[in-house]
Amino acid sequence: MARASSIATHRATPASTPRRAPAIQRAVVARCDARSRSTTTTTTTRRDAMRAALSAVALARVAIATPARAFERPPIGFARYTDAIDGYGFDRPSAWVEVRGSGNDVFFRDASEVETNAFVAVSSPSSSAYESVEDLGTAEDAAKRVLEQYVGELMSTRLGVRREKEILNARRRTKSDGKVYYDVEVRISSYSARNQYGLTAEDRPQTLEWDRTLRSALGTENGKLYELRLQSPTASYEKNSKIFDVMVDSFRQFEADTPSVSSYIGLRIGQ
Repeated sequence: MARASSIATHRATPASTPRRAPAIQRAVVARCDARSRSTTTTTTTRRDAMRAALSAVALARVAIATPARAFERPPIGFARYTDAIDGYGFDRPSAWVEVRGSGNDVFFRDASEVETNAFVAVSSPSSSAYESVEDLGTAEDAAKRVLEQYVGELMSTRLGVRREKEILNARRRTKSDGKVYYDVEVRISSYSARNQYGLTAEDRPQTLEWDRTLRSALGTENGKLYELRLQSPTASYEKNSKIFDVMVDSFRQFEADTPSVSSYIGLRIGQ
């Protein structure tokens, strides 16, 4: 019992009257702390400087590639998005929010209407080397490919589902820098039967599930195919059309040193 009391007293003593380390030990510790802080600060400073330098180089490359728009401000209500690594940029509504983890190169949506959104897909250089968007054929050929791709992405295994599709517009567009783009506009509607197991067609009446109008701008650079895809419920497409016009008109590509293989648009030459 006395031993336990002695141990408790011995442990409590340092807490009540802390012993000071020798002067030499304190000096060594202080020097190590200063060196650690100096190393951390130097590492952080170098990292920030390298990041700033890379950003400056990327922005300079954009300015050289697109001199007419390098210092041009986006329209009121829009903000410029630039991907210096993959080599593209466009103006998007400032109020739209970015959705991460969508699987696309970048994805933005209207916060007030989630079905109104935009994303960019970039082909892998290993799939096909694109010299021009005309490698896809005519604008009408590209529209057919785009429509079939969209329908494939929206494929459903449910019984009693029917999809109606149509090409609304397909045109070739040349910008002031001489680059050729294809603009494609399509509409897809989905109908489904509430009673999927009805014996006759009368037992399986179909109702409209959704109706969307999609618009794509296709361009090439760095041997890759770029797609800016915009979509909206058909009922509100006319309201959004002016916004889409700005986004499509601002969509540009420029030379990039590090092509991405993170996403693949799926439109291969020869398919």
